[in-house]
Amino acid sequence: MSDPSTTPNSAPQVNISPVDQAAILLMSLGEADAAAVLKHMGPKEVQRVGAAMSRLANIEQEQVHIVLSNFMEQVRNLTGLGVGSDSYIRGMLVTALGEDKANGLVDRILLGGNTSGLDTLKWMEARSISDIVRNEHPQIQAIVLAYLDSDQSAEVLAYFPDAVRLDIMMRISALDTVQPGALQELNDILEKQFSGNSGAQTTSMGGYKCAAEIMNNLDSTIEGELMEAIKEVDEDLGNQIQDLMFVFDNLRDVDDRGIQALLREVSSELLIIALKGSDNDLQEKIFANMSKRAAELLRDDLEAKGPVKLSEVEGAQKEILTIARRMADAGEIMLGGSGEQML
Repeated sequence: MSDPSTTPNSAPQVNISPVDQAAILLMSLGEADAAAVLKHMGPKEVQRVGAAMSRLANIEQEQVHIVLSNFMEQVRNLTGLGVGSDSYIRGMLVTALGEDKANGLVDRILLGGNTSGLDTLKWMEARSISDIVRNEHPQIQAIVLAYLDSDQSAEVLAYFPDAVRLDIMMRISALDTVQPGALQELNDILEKQFSGNSGAQTTSMGGYKCAAEIMNNLDSTIEGELMEAIKEVDEDLGNQIQDLMFVFDNLRDVDDRGIQALLREVSSELLIIALKGSDNDLQEKIFANMSKRAAELLRDDLEAKGPVKLSEVEGAQKEILTIARRMADAGEIMLGGSGEQML
């Protein structure tokens, strides 16, 4: 099918996603130089780019030329290399990561602090993290999960029994700020030194928003059971979390420019599987933001696609939602609907 990123009245766009461009660029550099670049990336970026590199095959010379040309154009548009300033670095990171995520990283870079021991958890498998914190106090478990990215927290939460999940989610919802001493304790548990000091400010984490983001990333069966359990304990709390959750069908509330930007990041096959489980309103929203030909081909592909397992549909939808949240965090799109304040 045609590239769904082609939109009405828009110029044809190269069908190479940003993550694939990064993968092609790194593969062009050679092993040593690519490794040096990867050292400066976070765990999520390494995983995404590494996965893209592993699936790339038969890269055409024209594609490599396009990627290198795009990269050189971006480099030319940058300020003088090596001529940074605190304000420039802070502004760049806030733009890239958002205010909340950037602040801690900015402090570590500009103040010369070491990476917090908690950050090492972001490089670990979910099962290993659950084993590390399994015997800790539930409040410690809640702080750890509130500190991690929501999708990783959801994976860790899946390894706990139902009753423990409920307790942790209730505690995460009640969190607001965490004193440096508490973070010091966590780093001691991980046998790492905490980079802050006793005069540091409290750290904001947890709350309804954090709980909703974790719930969004849980398997649908676990999410349903956990939400029901939360409402049995505190119905108002459950409703507040539910109101902040952003689900796949909420994409119909995203504006047209946002949908068009999202479609440029989503492969055709992934979109087809995800739309097999969506309602007609969302499907029509997607069709309306494609060229006429691309929309017709997508309709045909949807009709021709045979039965798809529910788990595959949900997996595809969660993958697209992950892309949407990443783009929202970067300020590229705005997610609307009941969860409009979530991101």
